[in-house]
Amino acid sequence: MAIDSRYKGILFMLLAALGFSLMGGAAKLLKGSFGAGQLVFWRNAVGLLSLIILFISKPPNSKGGKLRLLVFRGIMGTTALYTLLYCILHLPLGTAMTYNLTSAIFIAIFSFFLFKEYHGRIVLFAVLLGFIGMLLVYQPAIHFPWYYHVAGLTSGISSAIAYMSVNRLATYYDNRIIMLAFIGSGFIVPSLFMIVRYAFQLPPDNVFFIDWKWPVGIEWLYVSWLGLAALFGQYFVTRSYGADKAGIVSAIGYSNIVFSVFIGMALGDNFPDLISSTGMLCIIASGVIISVVKWRTRTLSG
Repeated sequence: MAIDSRYKGILFMLLAALGFSLMGGAAKLLKGSFGAGQLVFWRNAVGLLSLIILFISKPPNSKGGKLRLLVFRGIMGTTALYTLLYCILHLPLGTAMTYNLTSAIFIAIFSFFLFKEYHGRIVLFAVLLGFIGMLLVYQPAIHFPWYYHVAGLTSGISSAIAYMSVNRLATYYDNRIIMLAFIGSGFIVPSLFMIVRYAFQLPPDNVFFIDWKWPVGIEWLYVSWLGLAALFGQYFVTRSYGADKAGIVSAIGYSNIVFSVFIGMALGDNFPDLISSTGMLCIIASGVIISVVKWRTRTLSG
């Protein structure tokens, strides 16, 4: 039976959130065998190979003209991925994904200061609610080193900048080209760090100056899962925004936190305690409020 067009966007965003959560689960399974930098390399190597196949089957059609912004989007996306995978390896999966999804809060802040976009007191309330949520998420995990939390916030901030760049690139480039900028950067950057490490005989740090490592045995399955789940998530994010003009799909993306909590528990994480759960709910509520208000503003002004 065909899916009602009113619900396609919601379904696609749920699939996207599941894809990104499964990516996080694959990264958890590779913990101990691969560092964050190696995971960035292999995640994008799988994605790059998949995109090349897609380009061969259907060449992209773009008018272009925003190369510097495209490169900038790639660098910001790669920064977000490095910090996200670093957090996934060192924090509970639900906490790591929660930090990454603070991007909506930072988008609202950057939009106000850079573009003078003000959406009223309710969005200001949502931003404050989101920051309270971040403090509550931080508090139960305070026994983790501070730099794990800095990495989590960096993931949210760089994701916000990357998403704002995508919004401005959408009218100039095929979605696959925008994905290629991210995936290509995520393949090139760890490759360059690896070359520098071997050329100058630098000690490996498992984040930037990484060793070359082939997957072994079942690790091939997990690495393929990592790359394909991420590509699956990116594909359905694009489909969701194309299928549902209501814009509510951006709020549905916060289901990622719920999926990640339960996938993390299946892989050995503890269920978040009351304070941490309250913080996650605050961040979800903050993102939903911001998404809905911004959609209503666009609808009324359009």
